[in-house]
Formats: sequence, structure tokens, C-alpha cells
Amino acid sequence: MKAKLEYDLNNSDDRMAHLRAVKSLDMASVLFDITKNLRKKVERQYESIDDTPDDVFDGINTVFNEIYNILESNNINIDELID
Repeated sequence: MKAKLEYDLNNSDDRMAHLRAVKSLDMASVLFDITKNLRKKVERQYESIDDTPDDVFDGINTVFNEIYNILESNNINIDELID
């Protein structure tokens, strides 16, 4: 099976659609980094501080749960896009 996409790069709407298509892997990589790596990185920064209040970690969980909800509500499955 094959698919062929054509864009009129003289048309601003087509040019935007073309950029979205060619940047899709970059966007998927960024979303992967946010959902898989950023949370751990932020948590590690706060874990190294002895007197970090628990509500900081609750806030981190809240933010990342919202990110996951947004992805889910838009039918974006990172594992499906990055293998």
C-alpha cells in the first residue's frame, strides 16, 4: 500500500500543511520527551532537595496527568508514534 501527499507550496495553507507533515516526527519526539523524560527529570530535581514539600510532587502529578488527558482526548498515543 502507498500514499502520496501533494502540496502546492505557493499556497499558504498547503505550505502550513506540508510543514506539519514533515515536522510530525519532531513533534512526536517532543511529546515523547515531555511525557516520558521530563517528569522524571523534574522529580529528580526536587528529590535532591531534602525539605521539598509533598505538595510539590502532587503538583507535578497534576500537571502531567493533565498533559496525558489532553493527549488522550485528542487520540494521541505516543507509543504508537515512537517505537
